[in-house]
Amino acid sequence: MGSLGWWFTGGVAVLVLLALVARWLWHLGRVVHVERCRELFRLQHERFEEQLVKAASVSGLPRGLRWVRCDITGDAVLVRDTATGGIVALVPVLVQFEPLEDGEMAEVPAARDPRPATAVFSFHQGNWHTAGRVVFNHTPEQTVAAFAELQRLPEHV
Repeated sequence: MGSLGWWFTGGVAVLVLLALVARWLWHLGRVVHVERCRELFRLQHERFEEQLVKAASVSGLPRGLRWVRCDITGDAVLVRDTATGGIVALVPVLVQFEPLEDGEMAEVPAARDPRPATAVFSFHQGNWHTAGRVVFNHTPEQTVAAFAELQRLPEHV
């Protein structure tokens, strides 16, 4: 192999090494981002209960019921939405409703019973947001299983 061959082999080796380092740094950045998302949710979860009730109340669903309160009952499960690439928190909640006066549900005793659900929060632009989306009668794990576009993120890396 002539001196040109050694230069070529050395150049290829350097490029491969740079690609491996870049991939490792990219992966490390994603891990740090996920941990930051997780910590921000832990620090602010009380505020999110109120945000969820406000956002969900606007939807008018379920019909004939008014959102009274929402209590977070466990830890968030972080997933990646493969459709958007964003991070989503699936949070177990207990939702309390009150029937609207003269509404369809006013005479239904079960309308006031707390209902278990999974609240959906998305992380973008450095903050957690909710559109009031709630998946009733599902735990976060069941929600991940029901929606193929959601991929669970590792708990601790």
